[in-house]
Amino acid sequence: MENKEQKEMPLGKQNLIFIAVGFALIVIGFALMLGKSSGVEYNPDIYSFERVTLGSMTAFVGFIAIIGAILWKPKKEKNNIQ
Repeated sequence: MENKEQKEMPLGKQNLIFIAVGFALIVIGFALMLGKSSGVEYNPDIYSFERVTLGSMTAFVGFIAIIGAILWKPKKEKNNIQ
C-alpha cells in the first residue's frame, strides 16, 4: 500500500531561510551592542549611536523577521492532478 498523503514540514524552505536571516540579524545586533572594550574604568563610548541605537534596532528587526517568518504561509500551487 502506498501512502498517498505526504507529510509536509510545518515550515517551508523559505520560512527557514527567513528565520536564519533573522537569527543572523539578532547576532549582528548583539555584537554591535557589545562593542570593543576600552580597558578604562568608565568609557563614555558606551552611549554611542552604534551601541545604543543601531545595535538595538538591528536585533529588533531580527526578532520581527523571525516572528514574520514563522507566521508567513506561502501560497500553494494548485495541482490539477486527479
